[in-house]
Amino acid sequence: MATASMQPELKGVVIISLPPPDHPNEGKTVCAAFTVRGGGGGSVQQQQRQQLPQQQQQIPNPNPRRPFLSRRRARLRKATAILFVSAVALAIWHWTPYSGFDSRPNEDDDDSKVGVYTLYPKYGNNYHGPVEDKPALKLGAFVDRDTTRNNVPPATSTSSSTAFTIQGNVYPDGLYYVSMLIGNPPKAYHLDVDTGSDLTWIQCDAPCRSCAKGPHALYKPKKSQLVSCMEPMCVSVQAGDGYECTSTSEQCDYEIEYADHGSSMGVLARDNIRVLLTNGSIVRTNFVFGCAYDQQGSLAVSPAVTDGVLGLSSSQVSLPSQLASQGLTKNVIGHCIAGDERDERDERGGGYMFFGNDLVPVWGMTWVPMLGKPAMKLYYVGNANMKLGNRPLVADDLKNKLGGVVFDSGSSFTYLTQTAYSAFVSAVKENLFGGGLVQDLSDTTLPLCWRARHPIRSIADVKPFFKPLTLDFGGNPWLIKTKQFDIPPEGYLVISQSQSNVCLGILNGSEVNNGATNIIGDISLQGHLIVYDNAKNQIGWAHADCHKPPNKIKAFPFFV
Repeated sequence: MATASMQPELKGVVIISLPPPDHPNEGKTVCAAFTVRGGGGGSVQQQQRQQLPQQQQQIPNPNPRRPFLSRRRARLRKATAILFVSAVALAIWHWTPYSGFDSRPNEDDDDSKVGVYTLYPKYGNNYHGPVEDKPALKLGAFVDRDTTRNNVPPATSTSSSTAFTIQGNVYPDGLYYVSMLIGNPPKAYHLDVDTGSDLTWIQCDAPCRSCAKGPHALYKPKKSQLVSCMEPMCVSVQAGDGYECTSTSEQCDYEIEYADHGSSMGVLARDNIRVLLTNGSIVRTNFVFGCAYDQQGSLAVSPAVTDGVLGLSSSQVSLPSQLASQGLTKNVIGHCIAGDERDERDERGGGYMFFGNDLVPVWGMTWVPMLGKPAMKLYYVGNANMKLGNRPLVADDLKNKLGGVVFDSGSSFTYLTQTAYSAFVSAVKENLFGGGLVQDLSDTTLPLCWRARHPIRSIADVKPFFKPLTLDFGGNPWLIKTKQFDIPPEGYLVISQSQSNVCLGILNGSEVNNGATNIIGDISLQGHLIVYDNAKNQIGWAHADCHKPPNKIKAFPFFV
């Protein structure tokens, strides 16, 4: 019978050295030493053995001198096989939807640093009214301010944040936001994710003239944080050439007007922002943003569930551009907005967003060039032919009259030009004729709503009546598949919760952006990973499960 003294015994020590506070990205150092002693008290020495790889046995060629014709046929068969395999692989690559992420091979490369944030819906579930009562469209533009100056005496102290939790989706909840840590000490602020806006701004007590009551206390700047009107960042937020600046002590004023007729006025400020990178390090850096003390229109409505707007355009003053100029990330933005319909996990809404190119898939993306750069700050990709099902909305010779396309995460719904909208609605109604759906004029949720014989509980109940909308951007003749952006019925339909009808989430954009542009908003971006690569001036997309972010994502907890 074995005794306790006969049991092997392991003794040792482990030393863990933490990284210095000023260089947290250097990682930990782990050192270990141990001995194993047998039951007889003798030390058991472990030997390392190195096994050399066995040499492969060379098999002599049974026919070292094949006839010339036979060798030629063998080479021909080999070349034919390679061409066949290549063609099959290319076909699979073009027709296989993207469902996962391929990581970059070198995670230590500075170019692969990515700041990642989790997306949260903006509005609460308690709203069931008409969509016209909610801000659904951004597309901000700076206003010429050469005739008006506003001297704002800033406050000198910071304020604590308040607790506020939001859940929701595109409808009835509205836009999406991220929580950003700004200031020293850092405070959490909820910001609208808006690729159609240049400047990031936060409601500000400087003091505030007109501010909505938001989820957190107003940001309070110090006088030393104000940006001088002589700095280059100030020039980038001025719409006209007549902006006068005579002294470095003068503050930089700005004013933004949005397509939904809301506006924001303030001064530029500079403060710290904390960014968690995918390599686990936390970076604290300065960035310039708007201290907004005067909101009008939809932005002044209380209670507001965001503290401001996160500008993500290609402008110099946008947050991704500023991080890229400091060498923290590449000027690449990605977002994935989950659909409103509940999936097999009973999840809806939400999603994720990232800065940098480390999480951009290597395969499965469709890319089109951005047009109008660098003057165009919006993400504009030019004209596209449109089809509902297999039916073109207009003839090929009228394609140019449909208007160009802009991707805008700041718009809840999709807006088409008058020509495109009229053709789309006509085709939808033609497909619905005699199908059991009747237009309900009493439902004011959206301009066009239909009722069925029984209450409609989900888009799946009526999906057979609607066809996918396809935006065809063409492509090179040698490509197997053209460059298409597919919008399924759930990408343009919403369920009216008040009357259990189905409504059209594509609206008439004849009064948006001079009526010449089609705006692809959140409802049609659902279920897609959208990547804005400002470094290469291209936009890419792929179908994706936005409830399943890549495993490499490291994000701050959601701050309320």
